[in-house]
Amino acid sequence: MPITADKERELLNKYHLTSLYPSEWPHQDDDDEEDTDSDEDAVANGLPGRQKTNASTKSRKLSSTYKNIDRHASIRSSLSGTQKTASGEDSLVQKDEADPLGMAPSVATELKRRGLPVEDNVKLRNRFMLSSTSFSPQMFLSQVHQNASTEQLLQGLDFLSRSIEQKSASLKVLVESNFEKFVRAKATIDNVYTEMRTQGADPLEDQRLSTAGRGPHSRQTSKSHFRNSSNPFSPANRPASADKKKNALTKESEYGVQGIKMPLLELAIRAEEVWGPALGGRDKEESLKSILTSLDQHREIFRLGGSVHEAVRKNDFDTIIADWKKANKYAEEARGAAEYAQESNVTLSEGDVYQIILTARMWHDVSAQIEIYKRDVWKRLKTSHGRKPAAISDETDKESHMELIGILLQLGVDENPIWHWLNSRSLYLKDRIARSFERIRIEIEIQRRQLANNAITDPKVLAKYLRSATDAGSVRLLREGNKDIDSTKVVAFWEKVLASMNALLSPTNGLLGEVIELWETTQSFIDNKAQRSFPTAVFAAGLEHLELEPDDVANLRSGAQELVIQFRESTFAFFSDAPVQDLSDLYSPIPPTPITPGSASTPSATRNFSFDPSNVPSLNPSKGDAWEKFAFWPPGGNSLSGAHYLGRILVLVGTAASELANLSVVNTMRSGTESLKTLVGAVRERSVAAVCAAWVPDAERCKYMEMWQRHPDRRDLTTMPGTFIAFEEKVLGGMQKIAYISEAASVGGRGEEVVVPPSAKLLQTIRGCFVTSLYKALSGMVENAERRTLDDAGQDDPDGITLVSGAGGRGDGETVLVNFRDQNVRRLITLSNLAHLRSEIIPQLISQFESSFSVKLTDESKTIRDVLSQIDARLFQSYVKPIVDSLQTTITAGITSKAWAPASGRPTDAQPYVYDVLLELVLVHSEVSTTASSLTNQILSYLLEQSSLALIAAFKQRPRYTLPALMQATLDVEFMAQTLNNYTTDRASEVQSQVYLALDERTDNDARTRLEGELPEMRAVLKKLREGTKGEFGCFKRERRGRDRPTSSRGQ
Repeated sequence: MPITADKERELLNKYHLTSLYPSEWPHQDDDDEEDTDSDEDAVANGLPGRQKTNASTKSRKLSSTYKNIDRHASIRSSLSGTQKTASGEDSLVQKDEADPLGMAPSVATELKRRGLPVEDNVKLRNRFMLSSTSFSPQMFLSQVHQNASTEQLLQGLDFLSRSIEQKSASLKVLVESNFEKFVRAKATIDNVYTEMRTQGADPLEDQRLSTAGRGPHSRQTSKSHFRNSSNPFSPANRPASADKKKNALTKESEYGVQGIKMPLLELAIRAEEVWGPALGGRDKEESLKSILTSLDQHREIFRLGGSVHEAVRKNDFDTIIADWKKANKYAEEARGAAEYAQESNVTLSEGDVYQIILTARMWHDVSAQIEIYKRDVWKRLKTSHGRKPAAISDETDKESHMELIGILLQLGVDENPIWHWLNSRSLYLKDRIARSFERIRIEIEIQRRQLANNAITDPKVLAKYLRSATDAGSVRLLREGNKDIDSTKVVAFWEKVLASMNALLSPTNGLLGEVIELWETTQSFIDNKAQRSFPTAVFAAGLEHLELEPDDVANLRSGAQELVIQFRESTFAFFSDAPVQDLSDLYSPIPPTPITPGSASTPSATRNFSFDPSNVPSLNPSKGDAWEKFAFWPPGGNSLSGAHYLGRILVLVGTAASELANLSVVNTMRSGTESLKTLVGAVRERSVAAVCAAWVPDAERCKYMEMWQRHPDRRDLTTMPGTFIAFEEKVLGGMQKIAYISEAASVGGRGEEVVVPPSAKLLQTIRGCFVTSLYKALSGMVENAERRTLDDAGQDDPDGITLVSGAGGRGDGETVLVNFRDQNVRRLITLSNLAHLRSEIIPQLISQFESSFSVKLTDESKTIRDVLSQIDARLFQSYVKPIVDSLQTTITAGITSKAWAPASGRPTDAQPYVYDVLLELVLVHSEVSTTASSLTNQILSYLLEQSSLALIAAFKQRPRYTLPALMQATLDVEFMAQTLNNYTTDRASEVQSQVYLALDERTDNDARTRLEGELPEMRAVLKKLREGTKGEFGCFKRERRGRDRPTSSRGQ
């Protein structure tokens, strides 16, 4: 027999089925749920619910009776197929309904057929149920009747209209047939509600409430009910007592609860006081027992989180690794147990579940701490770039990066910590090189400008520093650290440059050493040698990241090559570039790099300088000075300090280039060694050019080194020659170190390929500068001697030291000053100095130059000797010419005088002019012998020659000589010749012979014949004259000192 759609829906809702042909029994929970709902409904209706304990049969029957009453009393329960709300109460909305339009037997079935989850989503299902307040006509028509035609929808509208009319008619019949019952029930309900509402209220309030209750939606009492509120005996009109007022359903009485609220609260407090300690203590005891049992069973799991935290706080690497391994072990065990239970479909015991939960919580805590710790280790590893201080002993000098890498490898990482550390260190060094070179350029340029603003220009003061090169000064140099070779500020500038270059280029204490160390460490990791120092636990953790990948090796090699190139270019720029014009770009903050964004190596974006960036000295206008072209040269610095410091700096540059050339990574670079060779050559050429630019001006200042102090060992010399040779030797020594950089060339390896001997062009530059310096120094010496007055010479206080005035005066110690105010004295002492230079010092300097630079100065030596001879002859003539002129005037005047020739008889004395000449020569002898005794023979021999020539010229002015005149002439010539016999030279003897020839030419034969007979008498007269003038002209009889008798005269 077929079942209608209404019957089918009723059966499905009744038995909670989804189909009329179920494959299994419905769940028992539905029945229990239904019973529970029924109980809740009974409680809501004021009836006792069903008891869950074992009661008597009577109780069960009573409960069943109540249940039946509840079922019949509940409107919701009377409707089949209703659904429950979230609070558990029945709702008037049914689980399924027939189609209101009459086209389908079940709305839910139609929705399921269309794929809507109406069984699981109650809210969605209620949108399609007509009995629900959330019913949506739009959704109902669009889903249930989405394929219906207009005609079908019109038919459904007619069906819905008829259904509504049928239900309305049935309700009308029900009301008409039970009208009296409806009226009585409503009146009773209204009276009970009014009585409960107005219990204990004031009459006026009661009247107000009654009046207000007569609104269109209020509950009004029935007019026919005998308990009308207008009845004078109605309880509503009785005066309310205080107790009844408390139970009134008003807001003031908390809707009837106020009366029992305080007793219930006092009862709860009293019960808590009596039973609270007992019940709470037992609960606490049970809880503590459970906790202690759990702690005892899983003590190690509970301990791991705190142990890891404490180890991280103390930075205890070993404990962290050990606890991490334990945590991994427990986690693997718990994971294995869960996977086994899932695969075997086995239910885990309560203890196993509890242990898995504890392990999961422990693992979450430990892994979170380890991840934080690993991030900290990564950060420390990427910033562990500082070199260990030398004070740490070898036993405690454990490299931190190896320890950090080992920790990461044991904890487990996704990336290779070895590569990350090497790469981060490479980036760190790259940033440090850039920052360091720029900082050095800024600070040196600032100091250079400050020097330029206060440069010493007084040549006398500058000459004082040049004198520090003497032997005594050299001892002081060693003791005082080269403080006297230049001004204090210039020495400070050089010390700054040297310290900066040492901090950058030193292979042991400089930045270069860190670059070399980095590549050696990288090569060790590439060759898997450095990994051997890891503890065994690192290898036990796995070999995944112990070796570098080929791409990582290529990147590291490229980074090392970039560091070498950066070093080379930065050093080249420092020495080759001109001084910076605008410093604002240099000392602006450098943008942070990926490795140094606010890290420990760069604590702030701004950099701390040794000067105030807001008060940078301006650049002075160019004056054409040589030092303006060199950023590394101090303004006003001399060649002595420049050669000394640049020689040391070139050793640093050459050693740095040699060390870089010995790196294996440089061998793989294209023209790597050649570029380093070019660097050394460029720095050397710039240094030589800078020193040469200062060498020639310093040679010109050598004239101010003349202190007019006698040499302590050579009294015929001043200290000038010794000071000059000391200065030249030190400059030459510094230039030799700059040119050959021998200390750097001896580094070994490929150092000889980088530090090569200087080019011929460079040697020619040094040679030309050396020769020029000699010319300038010699010219300055002559200039000192040729100054006419002291004011012109400006030698009162040439270097700020007060000199003792007066010839032959003594200063401090054994220092003796010459009479430098006398020009002749200056000429004589300068001639003596020049003679010493020509004979000893210049040959010694040339020999030193030839041995130092392995070149021969053949042409230059000849030129220097020629120049020296010319200077010496010119200065000699400037001294003797006034004397010669005076002698010639005296001799000419005496011989040409009318009173010269005796009238008759034999002459018994020389003429007065002879004594005048000899006395003048005595003065010359005294001046020369006391000033420069080595020149005495040379000058007096020359004056004797010139006197003989003057005699010839004067005798030639007389046409004829009688015998008395001839005897007088012979007496004068012989007396002068014999008195100056010690200074007679071949040239003087020849000239004297010419005197007799001139006299013979102007004498007749008779006079010649008679003269022969007078010679014995004349010899006696001569002897008598010499004996008589022995005291006056005894100076000419002294033993000659100095050089041997010259064979030729000066200036002839």
